[in-house]
Amino acid sequence: MISAREALERLRAGNRRFAQDDRTQHSIANEARRRELADGQAPFAIILGCADSRVPAEIIFDQGLGTRRPTESQSRNLRSIVDRVRPSVEALLRTEHRHDEDALVREAVRANVRVSANQLRHGSDVLEQLIQAKGLVVVGAEYSLETGVVDFFDGA
Repeated sequence: MISAREALERLRAGNRRFAQDDRTQHSIANEARRRELADGQAPFAIILGCADSRVPAEIIFDQGLGTRRPTESQSRNLRSIVDRVRPSVEALLRTEHRHDEDALVREAVRANVRVSANQLRHGSDVLEQLIQAKGLVVVGAEYSLETGVVDFFDGA
């Protein structure tokens, strides 16, 4: 198993390749790669991403296929996550950003990421223990559709 810092550096390096349109051949989904993955998986990182179909983590981090697709039963707590994030996003409506839609959206995205990362860091005894004892790192980041760059801004 690799360290959390090494996993984060792999993701950063992969995103640099993606943003520079210099992706590795293994990241491309093809029949041979799908057959290799049919017997199992060994992910080195877990990425909690947004629902935007234009931001596929396997591609923007140049990692290719290898993480199992979530099922309905794995996301049954989505509503509780949304409910935890909502107050910080709604709080932005009382700031100077409320009159600037672009700024409001930008800050809402970052507020969502911060709250989500913080919830992961402190919402589970198991994760807290892994953070303390094993060096697990929860990092908040934002992907730019315009540049292809991922900005690791929370906990990196």
